[in-house]
Amino acid sequence: MPQTSKKVMINILLGLFIILSIGLLVYYSPAIIKIMSSMDNFRAYIHSTGHWGPVMFILFQILQIVVAPIPGEVVQVAGGYIYGVTLGSLYTTIGLIIGSAIAFYFTRYIGRAYISRLMQKKNNKWMSLIHDEKKFSAFLFIFFVIPGLPKDMLVFVAALTSISSFRFFTILIVGRLPWIIASTVIGSTIHMQQYTIAIIISVIAVIGFVLGYIYREKLVGLFSRSDRTKANPKAIPSYSTNRESRKIKRDTT
Repeated sequence: MPQTSKKVMINILLGLFIILSIGLLVYYSPAIIKIMSSMDNFRAYIHSTGHWGPVMFILFQILQIVVAPIPGEVVQVAGGYIYGVTLGSLYTTIGLIIGSAIAFYFTRYIGRAYISRLMQKKNNKWMSLIHDEKKFSAFLFIFFVIPGLPKDMLVFVAALTSISSFRFFTILIVGRLPWIIASTVIGSTIHMQQYTIAIIISVIAVIGFVLGYIYREKLVGLFSRSDRTKANPKAIPSYSTNRESRKIKRDTT
């Protein structure tokens, strides 16, 4: 098959997949919203599936990452509410890894052109960082650590860069695991009506989110200025050249 025909076929299949995904999401959105409308509803639904409960919970976490506009913190808190801290953290992390792997490898090997165009339309300032792997890795870690910031879109962005899979998933797990555990602790303590611990962790998370939200542009600007300085290092050589020129002039006189 010629390369052009193969590319056209991939684009057609990709388009059909996206249309099908959007259709299924729209069709099942009312049911998903009803299930997620409260912790008790979500817990009742998961328990109603019997032994498939953990699998269904993991599927919700995967769905939240890949397509559904469900805040990740809601699913994480629900994990603690339903299963407790240990199992809730485990199931949430499994769903996080699988969902992120689907988004990451789909973008890297199939939907790169589509995701790239989507990112360009959004005109995000931090897109300039993707050409520097070390700075982008640091940026990923900062965004993953700060609670409440939109993280799932960064999985698609990371797949557009040259970052290795091992590095990306290490940053993902290390950066997100602390707040996954914290979220499940909140859910577990709410279920056991131990509200003091839940309030303390929630206050810390809100403070972390507010500080991260306030300084997010400064962090982006810091990385951007660093990139511009690296890309345009003319000021330093010119200063050195002028100083050397003055020295030569003094020596000759």
